[in-house]
Amino acid sequence: MTKQIVVAGALISCGALLVAQRDRPAELAGLWELPGGKVSPGEAEADALARELHEELGVDVTVGERLGADVALGETMTLRAYRVVLRAGSPHPHDHRALRWVGAEELDDLAWVPADRAWLADLAEALRA
Repeated sequence: MTKQIVVAGALISCGALLVAQRDRPAELAGLWELPGGKVSPGEAEADALARELHEELGVDVTVGERLGADVALGETMTLRAYRVVLRAGSPHPHDHRALRWVGAEELDDLAWVPADRAWLADLAEALRA
């Protein structure tokens, strides 16, 4: 069985990371995450992430290198993070409750969706670079 890939974008600008607060589903509402979404069949991961961030945030991005390790979301899905660079637009929460820019020192204070917690050390390192 082919696993569904879900991609997430780490948008870092001026030493801050853009995080998004989930609105749904109910069990994840109010928690923070890296924005992104599912890769469609036949779609490249980078193309899917650029599409999802355009839909969710209204921005155009360039997808860069992978960040951290894959995270298993059950037996059928794998979550992957990529660094992204803002090319155009200003992020707005079209699909989330709120957006926030956070620094490395704030990462541990956020109520993260459980899967994204796996990348906190990688995100802190990227923010301090």
